[in-house]
Amino acid sequence: MSTTPDSVVTSIPLTGASGIDRAAHRRLDEAWLAAAWSHPSTRVFVVSGGQVLIDDTPDGRTELVMTPAFEAPPTETHRYFLGTDENGVSYFALQKGALPGRIDQSARPAGLREAGALLPQRDAALMAHAVALENWQRLHRFCSRCGERTVVAAAGHIRRCPACGAEHYPRTDPAVIMLVTDEEDRALLGRQVHWPVGRFSTLAGFVEPGESIEEAVVREVYEEVGVTVGDVEYLASQPWPFPSSLMLGFTARATSSEIRVDGEEIHEARWFSRDELSAAFASGEVLPPSGISIAARLVEFWFGKPLPAGVPR
Repeated sequence: MSTTPDSVVTSIPLTGASGIDRAAHRRLDEAWLAAAWSHPSTRVFVVSGGQVLIDDTPDGRTELVMTPAFEAPPTETHRYFLGTDENGVSYFALQKGALPGRIDQSARPAGLREAGALLPQRDAALMAHAVALENWQRLHRFCSRCGERTVVAAAGHIRRCPACGAEHYPRTDPAVIMLVTDEEDRALLGRQVHWPVGRFSTLAGFVEPGESIEEAVVREVYEEVGVTVGDVEYLASQPWPFPSSLMLGFTARATSSEIRVDGEEIHEARWFSRDELSAAFASGEVLPPSGISIAARLVEFWFGKPLPAGVPR
């Protein structure tokens, strides 16, 4: 595996590097949306409570369960237009109170943390888009300006207030996530309080109001582990709809090395050389970050090779 910045960008799960054109200009074109919905090539899947149906095929692949629109279950709730592919196939998600039953016994419900690591990039990106919209729709049913119940518009991407005319758009919360290295090129990894023993990953935190993303990197590293950093370089981003984050990935160079964990978010933090991390992976002392997280790509960018396969996540 190449560990250039370009490889980090193209290998991040849940991202839009999947051949899907979101075709945002079509979201307000009701005639076009109706024609797309009725087209025989259109594919539809149901999202409910952050879960979809996935199917393990006989040849060892995992697919998102999709049907033609005319076979989709009826819905009294929301229909989201997700985009089109290079062949002109349109994709929609239906938000329902429960996933439909399946005759095919190999199909099963799965959340994004599981499915995102199993699905091909196109399916994972479609699911991430749908889950993010569902999360937002569920939590923002009322106008923040006047309190009136809002209605869905723009194929799921806007909520309009019929009382005051306000338009509300899906919320995205920016968060920084960073691979910090020191002058010896060791990596700083931490373990959050609620994580299993042995799970280490990069540091992360939300951007505060009135703060640049570079300033957030500096502040979060110092707040969580007491280490100061200087040079900050952006690498790549990842949608993280748990429920509405956008992870902005960075590298940062430490200007101090003494670690003082905050004890609230970070329980433990350590500097690792590549040899030390390899040995810790091999012994099981350290478990890598989640396979679908940009954190794994950031660690691999520094590590120079893929993280161990088959390690519990």
